[in-house]
Amino acid sequence: MNISPIAVCINPHSEDTLTQFDPAISTVLVRAANEDSLNLVRPYFVTTDGCQALTGRAKEAAAKLVTVNVAQVPLISPFRYPGGKTWLVPEVRRWVNGLGFRPSVFIEPFAGGAIVGLTMAVENLADRVVLCELDPDVAAVWRVVFGQNDLEARWLFDQILGAKLSEAFVRTIIDSEPESVKEKAFRTIIKNRCQRGGILAPGAGLVKAGENGKGLLSRWYPETLVKRMTLLRSVRARVEFIQGNAFNVIREHAANPTAAWFVDPPYSLGGKKAGSRLYLHNSIDHEMLFDSMAGVDGQFLMTYDDAPEVIEMARNRGLVIARVLMKNTHHKVMYELLIKKT
Repeated sequence: MNISPIAVCINPHSEDTLTQFDPAISTVLVRAANEDSLNLVRPYFVTTDGCQALTGRAKEAAAKLVTVNVAQVPLISPFRYPGGKTWLVPEVRRWVNGLGFRPSVFIEPFAGGAIVGLTMAVENLADRVVLCELDPDVAAVWRVVFGQNDLEARWLFDQILGAKLSEAFVRTIIDSEPESVKEKAFRTIIKNRCQRGGILAPGAGLVKAGENGKGLLSRWYPETLVKRMTLLRSVRARVEFIQGNAFNVIREHAANPTAAWFVDPPYSLGGKKAGSRLYLHNSIDHEMLFDSMAGVDGQFLMTYDDAPEVIEMARNRGLVIARVLMKNTHHKVMYELLIKKT
């Protein structure tokens, strides 16, 4: 899978020879190549003191692991998106380059800020890119950015460049009822940049102190936003944006063996329930999603919170799971799951 040294693979269906602990206690699967390393730590699992010592060493090692430096990943999306996958871009890029074929289409059915799909388009790593998003506010931005109406795009860019942010102005825009796609797109950009954490879901408050005490201006970089969207418009010939249901897009491309997928659904499993807080459209049928992706003929990477329910669904369908270390928006080191075919 080429996830990097920070990934711990859990692969009960691999063709590789596997080494197991005593199943009466627990079963942990590792690749045969790691058997010598396993034998070195095996004694620590036997006693309570040994387990505590091993846990301490593991925490020390985890603290020293190098996570992706997001500052080194080109930021090409105009969104600052909750749960954004900028940190994962280098791994997805390596995965695509290692597929053994050039994807005829790269599909991101839950696009959101779409940093992965946008990277594929800008770096020309697939013949074409399909982005799908159900949320009408987010979709409005992508419809303008990737649409054929140059005047509509120019209007949006001029509004961003000319905006004089104040709390009164921002609240007026957020509380407005846009009649056109371009006006809705502008409202979405204002909300995304001026509400706490970039959250677009109802009830999000405005940025207060913000970065370096700049308040509403702390995430407002109008020239940068327009530059990013101008870059994206320059590759719109190989990008198809769909405002609609992700499952319809999955069905449409399921039989394509040269399709590559990046699937990042709103997380609404496990104890965090982050999706319900962050996203307007957060309720999806996760069992159906796993069934759908397990049945596609192409290759995919799917990302989820590290939750027991997710691991069970992946194992039941014979999929490969990797735990990948990352940092959340509060700089807390945690794991996410990457899931793919064997």
